[in-house]
Formats: sequence, structure tokens, C-alpha cells
Amino acid sequence: MEHVPPPAEELALLDQELVRLDARRLQLLNRRAWLLSVLRPPVAPSPFVAPAARPAAAPFTWGPPGGAVPAAPSASSSGVQNVLLVLGGLLLTIAAIAFTLFSWGEMGIAGRSAVLAAVTVGALAAPALLLRHKLSATAEALAALALVLTVLDAYALHAVAAPDTGGLGFAAASSAVLMALWTAYGLALGQLRLPLPVAVVAGQLPLVLWAWAAGAPEVVFGWALLVTAAVDVAVALWGRGLAVRVTAGIGASSAGLIALLIGLGQSVSAGGPLAAVGPGALLLAGAGVALFGAWHAPKEWAVAAGAVAGLAAVAAVGGVLRTGVPWNWSVVMYLLCGAVLLVVVRLRVPQPVGRGLLGASASVTAGAVLWALPAVAAVLLGPVSLLADVWSGAPEGIRGALGTSMPWPESAASPVVLVLVAGLLAALYAWWDRARGTLLPPRPRWRVAAGAGAMVLGWGAVLALPAVVDVPYAVAVGVELLLVAGLLAVAVRQGAGVLSLTALVCALVGAVSAGLLALAAEVATYAVFVGLVALFAGAAARSRAAGVQSVLAGVSVLCAIVPVSAAGASWGWSAPHTAPLVLVVPAVTVLLGARLRVAAVALTLELTGAFGALVAVGLAVTDAPFLALVLALCGVLAAGSAVRPERRPVAAYLAVVLFLMAAWVRLAASEVTDPEAYTVPVSVAAFAVGYLRRRTDPDASSWVAYGPALSMTMVPSLVVAWVDPHWLRPLLLGVAALVVTLVGARLRLQAPLVLGGSVLAMVGLHELAPHVVQVFDALPRWAPPALAGLLLLALGATYEQRLRDARRVRESLGRMR
Repeated sequence: MEHVPPPAEELALLDQELVRLDARRLQLLNRRAWLLSVLRPPVAPSPFVAPAARPAAAPFTWGPPGGAVPAAPSASSSGVQNVLLVLGGLLLTIAAIAFTLFSWGEMGIAGRSAVLAAVTVGALAAPALLLRHKLSATAEALAALALVLTVLDAYALHAVAAPDTGGLGFAAASSAVLMALWTAYGLALGQLRLPLPVAVVAGQLPLVLWAWAAGAPEVVFGWALLVTAAVDVAVALWGRGLAVRVTAGIGASSAGLIALLIGLGQSVSAGGPLAAVGPGALLLAGAGVALFGAWHAPKEWAVAAGAVAGLAAVAAVGGVLRTGVPWNWSVVMYLLCGAVLLVVVRLRVPQPVGRGLLGASASVTAGAVLWALPAVAAVLLGPVSLLADVWSGAPEGIRGALGTSMPWPESAASPVVLVLVAGLLAALYAWWDRARGTLLPPRPRWRVAAGAGAMVLGWGAVLALPAVVDVPYAVAVGVELLLVAGLLAVAVRQGAGVLSLTALVCALVGAVSAGLLALAAEVATYAVFVGLVALFAGAAARSRAAGVQSVLAGVSVLCAIVPVSAAGASWGWSAPHTAPLVLVVPAVTVLLGARLRVAAVALTLELTGAFGALVAVGLAVTDAPFLALVLALCGVLAAGSAVRPERRPVAAYLAVVLFLMAAWVRLAASEVTDPEAYTVPVSVAAFAVGYLRRRTDPDASSWVAYGPALSMTMVPSLVVAWVDPHWLRPLLLGVAALVVTLVGARLRLQAPLVLGGSVLAMVGLHELAPHVVQVFDALPRWAPPALAGLLLLALGATYEQRLRDARRVRESLGRMR
């Protein structure tokens, strides 16, 4: 047996153990602090001691020799040193600037020169002495101060010796001299890290300031920046030290991009070929500098520099070529220049450089496509405006049916751009397999993407061409129908795949556009939609892919709904009178669904037919008698589908619901005040049929056997009872509902129990509602909130029990038939 000490004894034991743990923790912390103090400073070699003179080894103990425990350092000594040096350098710099700017006039010319010269020379010489004594951080701080003093010397020299010279010119010369001075100083004192990067920064200024001082035009500014960028590229490639190369790389990127932007702006705004040659030369030179840097740069930088070189070359040549064509055709010139960059695939260039050039070509191509897309969008979305004015008459030209939001003369080159890009992608798709080992990615999905892109862009070009040319309306509609036919042929031939899916999507979008366009004229509506039905049905019959076949069959049914609906409008029928005619389409889909062998296609066909039935119901909703007729016909179609075993579980219930709704709507439309005279005989007959069904099939659900019979009478009676001011109908309905509920509970039938209980509850609520209102009127105003609070408290207190009761009720209902 295990001994359990009393609480007081156990508490004493715990206290002793905690004290022992604290002592052990303190011992370990002391040992850790001593080890840190031993490891941080460099270990000096111990002097040689003769073996005879060596002391005897002391016994091993935890802790430093002698038992002393050094304290852990509170901060890094090097960090403190750097902070002190930076603060000191800043203070000296501020003092030098204040002396130069505010105390300069209190001394004579000799005193000024002597002070600045002495301080500057001393600051420049001090780092050399400090480096000899291994004080590199102090040397860096004084070197920074010396660099600032040289700038102040230049400012003082201009203020005293050459006050009449231009400030920009003197600043350019001073920056060049300072760059040379700091470069020589940094090379002489190679251990200093600051002078050479600062010299690179100073080297960005001389040429730009000289161009500014001379009032040079923008192109000269661009050349000054480009020459500076070229020097920076050389320094970045072969400079001394990482800091120098990084600084030069940043300078080259900044100066080069600004120079290229200046050249691009001048090239775009040039009014003729001669005016575009100067900016073009600047852009070509910039492309050469970027290409040279890309050839020798690391991989990531090489890709970016190659892309910049390609874009600059396209802008240079395209800027000259576009001056010979109208402005709205300039995109074509730039696109052709971008396409020329694709020859890099066959050249022997470093792979990162080639990838950058291909990226530049892709960027130009993408920009051209984005410029051309609004024309395609206008053709696709413009006919939406015809929905507000159907059959208003066919316009003379196609542009009349597309609205006035698109400036078509400015988009004349859009089809050409799309055709060129589609041709490039098609060539890549055909040539991809032979491009093994080139710069193109070897993955097959890129080849498929190129083929799909060629198809989409070619389709967009053909779609936009009639609007750009403004062909007659009938020709444009015919072109769109032919385009849909061609895309469907491609989708059927390709089977299941990305290209087939792309062709199918383009065909669907084109069909929607053609259908909207056909709404301008009555004859065009029938011609286009009948043609679409034939095209999609024929494609569905020839397709071998089940998914494609299902989509095509469903779209053909949707297209068939339009001409059938339009027939009623042509004959002058109202919408409710047209609704039964629309049900021809769902009837045909029910018949075809029973004959088709592919289950997925049959299901899609019938579902789209059901959508046609919904359209018919929507057309008839404003006329109750026609609505009842349409609902009954829909019930007949659902019952016809229920004959098939695979459709019976859903279609049978749907047929029952539709028949009931048709009966109720018909009774309401006839303003029948005593619906029982019509519903009870039908309910008795339905009840007899349900009883026979249950005898032959004991597993049949009570909802199928008795649900229609009970709903046929009880629901209309309940609706009438709610507005009946007399007491007899609610009483009889309540008694009947009570009997049905008891029978359902006794025989464990779900439908009688649920329907009878629901109707009984609604009747009881109807009868008790006036008395409840009177009671609430008699109560004080605080009573209803108090009762609600008590109810919530009771529910909260018995929440778990209520959940268990609800689960038991649900399980009991679930076990019923």
C-alpha cells in the first residue's frame, strides 16, 4: 500500500523540494554566465610553463576559477561603440555645417582657408592612422566626417572664390572632382567601406548637372543619364566590393529607366520620321546597355535586364515606323517589332537573357491584345440594348445594332492585331514539338495554351471585323452563325480536352451574341434560333464525349424555347395564351429523354426542358385559369416521366404537387367558396388508390399513398377557413384533422400525422387568435416582455432536454412510413 502523508507533512516536503530546485537553478545560471564570459573575448595563448613548475591540478568544480561569478554583460560592446561613433560623427558634422553657414563671415579669408583646409586634411589623414591601430570603426566615422567636409569645402570655394559662376555648372564640376577624390581616397585606404560607394553616388550628378546648366533638350538629358547608367553598369559588373556593386546597380537601374522613359516620351510624341530618329537612337543605345548588362549579370538580374532591352528596342524601331501610318495603326507597328524578338528562340544567347527578351515580346503582344479587346467586347455586349426594343427593325449596318458607345474608326486595326497574335500563337502551337532544347518551356500544357489562345483570338478577330467594316446587318448575322458552326465542328472533332472546351465556350458566347443580335428583326429571330437549334442538335448527335454532348443538347433545347415563345407574339397572343405553346418543348424533351441511351445526356435534356416549363409558368402567372392549365399540363409531363423507373422517385412527387397546385389555382380562379364539394370526391378516389397501393406494396411511403388525397381537401379548406367568419367550417376541419392525426399516430403513418397535426394547429391558432389578442390588450405593457423572458429562461434551463426530445421526435417520424 502506498503511504499518503498528512497535508501538513506533504506541504513541508514540497517546500523543501522547491528550495533544492531553486539552489540547483542558481548554480546552473552561474555556470552559464561564466561560460559566456570565457567564450566571448579571444583566447590569448598561455605562456609556456615547465612541467616541474606547473601547479598541481585543482579538483574540478562548477564555476570559474577562484569561485568568482562574473556578471553577464548587459549590452554588446561593439554595439555601444557604434552608437557612440555615429552620435559623435553627427555632432561634428552639424558643427561643421553650422560653422560654414553661419560663422563664416566672422573670419578673414586667410582664417577661413586655414580652418577648412586644416580640418579637412586632418579628417582625411586621421583614418589612415586609426586603421594602423586596428580602430576601423573610428576610422569609418572620421572618414564620413571628412567626406562631408569636402562637400562643405566645395560650397565655400564657390561662395568665396567664384561667386559669379553658375551654381549648376560649378556643382557639376565639383561633383566630378569629389567623385575622383573619393575614388582615389577609397582605393588608397582599401579597408574603409564608405568612400567608394559615396563616390559612385557622386558620379550620378556631373553629366546631368552639366546638361541642366547648358539648358539642353530632353534628348540630351536622356543621353546624359544613359551614359551615367552605362558607367554604373561597368562599375556594377567589375567594381570593388559588394557595397560598390550594389550602389552602382541601383544607380544604373534608376538612371537607365529615366533615360528610357525620356526617350519613349519623345518617340511617342514625334511628328515625323526624322523627329523620331533621335529618341529612337537613345532607346536603341539604352537597349544595348541593358543587353550588355544582362549578358554578364546574375540570372535574376539578367532576365529583368533582357526584358528592358527588348522593350527599349521595340519602342525605338516601332516609334520610327509608326510615324508612317495613321495613329490608330501604331499598335500594329509595335506588335510587328515585338514579334521580331521571337527570333531569339533560334539564336545562341544565354538562357536568362533569352527569357527576358521573350518576356518583352510577350508583354508587347499582351498590350496589343488588350488594346484590341474593347472592339470584341462591344460586339458581344452591344446587342444587349436590343432587349429593351425587340423587333424594332433591322438596321442598315451592323453598327446600328451595337449602340454608339464604341468609336469604331479608331478601332480599325483591332481585327488585324488579333489576327497577327492568333497567327503567332498558332505558329508556336504547330512548331512547339520541334522546339526541344530552345528557350520555350518543354511542358505540353504551354503548347495547349498557345493553341487555345490562337483559337480565341482568331474568333475575336472574325467577330470584330464586320463591325469595323460596318457590313450590312444580314451579313453580320450570317457571319456569326457560320462562326458558331465552325467552332462547333472543332469542338466535336477534338473530343474532350482543352481545345474542345475552348471551342465550345467560344461557340456558346457567339451563340448568345448572335441570338441577341437577331432580336432586332422578327425574321432574323426565327432564322437565327432555328439555325442554332439545328447546329447544336447536330453537334450533339455527332459528338462522342458525354460531357460535350450534354452541354450541346441542353443548349439546343434552350434555343428552341425562343422561337416557340416568339410564335405566340407573332400571332398576337398574350403571354398567358402563349404559355401552353411553350410546353411543346418540355414535351419533346420528355419523349427524347426516354429514347436516349446516354443517361447524362437524357438528364440534361430533361432538366433544360423543365426550365422551359418554368418559362411557361412565368408567362401564365398573370392569368389564373391559364396558370392552372399550365400547371396541370406540367403535371402530365411529370407523370409521363415518372413512368420510367429511374425518374420515378422525383417525378412522381413533382407530378402530385403540380396536380394539387393546379387544382387549388383553378378553385381560386373560379372563386369557389365551398371547395369541399370539388375536393372531397377527388380525395376519396385518391385515397382509395393509395390504399390499394399500400396493400400491394407495404413499403410504399404514406406520402405517396395518402399525401395527395389528404392535401387535396385539407389545404383548400384551411385557406377558406382562415377567412370564414363562421364557426362550423373550422370546427369540422379541426375534427377531421384530429381524426387524421390520431389515425396517423395509431398506424404509424407519417403523412397523416404531419398533415393532420399541421392543419389542426393552424385551425387552433385561427380560433384562439382573437382571444389571445384580447388577453394581450388587457395585460400591462411590461407583461409580454416578462413572459418572453420567463419562456427563454425556461428553454435555456431545459435546453439539453429539449434537444433530446426533438431528436426523439425526429427519430420517431423517421421510423414511420
